[in-house]
Amino acid sequence: MSGHESTYKPNTGIEKWLDARLPIVRLVHGSFVDFPTPKNLNYWWTFGGILAVCLMTQIITGIVLAMHYVPNTEMAFASVERIMRDVEYGWLMRYIHANGASMFFLAVYIHMFRGLYYGSYKAPREISWILGVVIYLLMTGTAFMGYVLPWGQMSLHGSAVITSLIGSLPLIGEPIQIWLQGAPSIGNATLNRFFSLHYLLPFMIAGVVILHIWAFHTTGNNNPTGVEIKDPKKDAVPFHPYYTVKDGFAIIVFLMIFAGFVFYAPDVLGHADNYIEGNPLKTPAHIVPEWYLLPFYAILRAITFDIGPIPAKLGGVFAMFAAIAVLFIIPWLDTSKVRSLRYRPLARQFFFGFVFVCLMLGVAGASNPDDVVIPTGGDKLRYEASFEGTAERDAIKAVAASHDGKFSASKGVATVMFDDYHDATEFAEAAGIEEKPAVYHPGVKWLLVTQILMFCYFAYFFLVLPILGLVERPKDEPESIAKSIHHKEPTEGSAIPAE
Repeated sequence: MSGHESTYKPNTGIEKWLDARLPIVRLVHGSFVDFPTPKNLNYWWTFGGILAVCLMTQIITGIVLAMHYVPNTEMAFASVERIMRDVEYGWLMRYIHANGASMFFLAVYIHMFRGLYYGSYKAPREISWILGVVIYLLMTGTAFMGYVLPWGQMSLHGSAVITSLIGSLPLIGEPIQIWLQGAPSIGNATLNRFFSLHYLLPFMIAGVVILHIWAFHTTGNNNPTGVEIKDPKKDAVPFHPYYTVKDGFAIIVFLMIFAGFVFYAPDVLGHADNYIEGNPLKTPAHIVPEWYLLPFYAILRAITFDIGPIPAKLGGVFAMFAAIAVLFIIPWLDTSKVRSLRYRPLARQFFFGFVFVCLMLGVAGASNPDDVVIPTGGDKLRYEASFEGTAERDAIKAVAASHDGKFSASKGVATVMFDDYHDATEFAEAAGIEEKPAVYHPGVKWLLVTQILMFCYFAYFFLVLPILGLVERPKDEPESIAKSIHHKEPTEGSAIPAE
């Protein structure tokens, strides 16, 4: 809280000597021991401590793994296998590190959605929120570069896809791509750069985390009511022991779930193709990132059309980065004066709809865009034939009509659809086509669903939040945190203390 001073009192001569020269103990005591914390924080607030444990776990295991990893395209895959088989407890370090990334993102997503629900991004906590988004950006970059290091099939071809996307940016894209790759194509220099950056970025994350903690300790914690602390004696309690115990319990439960993945399902969150050594001559059937990046991957693939002078590929890159960039400006997009959605019933419904959209974007990112989600009819047989000029096109159209085929043409390619196999084979004979017909599954495909979900994602920030803040009439907020806790007036003999 702003203006809070530590009550730390040095007792021994060494403590007094240190406090006069480097008051680090006083700083820690004032920040994590007697810091006045709202007394109504629920378990959603424990994910800050959980994230701190995740970050420390990733840094420690990463340092150990770096001692044995070889950043060379000829030896990287083998060095990872050596860590798993020959290094003592190397398998444990690697599984903790790999699954720790997933646990880290799981905790940070819950932390971010909690901030969105309770309005933790609103004044005066905008800087704390923006620093949190910076941490998230650094996490995504670190995770992507770490995914490349095992040099499996997904690692190799995933890095090629992402670096090529960066290269599509106008003016600066190609120089950045060449710098990242270290050469015109993915190779040994690329792996060395990614290893260096993957090792560096976690320490940058730790630095921004310190700023993040400093920022919200300056303004004070938000709380489920969104009401500021007015009287620390009624509304606040010291962080220790009240929240150290609560955070400690939540951390233990989280670590038990974490351990369940490490010891019983260590590979369930990864992709099987990454256990195949990277081969630049053989591309996997479907290139997908880790689960925590799937929503943004879905948005990237959703743009399949040119937007004026912007080509589809560049439009997808812009949309993907915009999906994260919009989080930076959300404090100014939400026009409501009420922080917590606890008192905004209509906004709460839209928020849960937004959470559903994000989850479905993840499912869409893991699915083939051409797969059918909602079938609209029976399977059909499809022939495609190229043509030159209107005369050849009209000839194919006439043959298709004589065999009950549905004809369509675009950019020099004619498509003819059939319901009956006999009609399709007769058309092929008449048109001189030797190939067998392709089976077509009519229906709503994941591509269309993804485009709708992407629209809903951006509409939540640019339409729902600004408009709801102006038109919604929220419920009355309590005057103080204490009144939100004590729902009734205390009576004589009541266990609730009088205010």
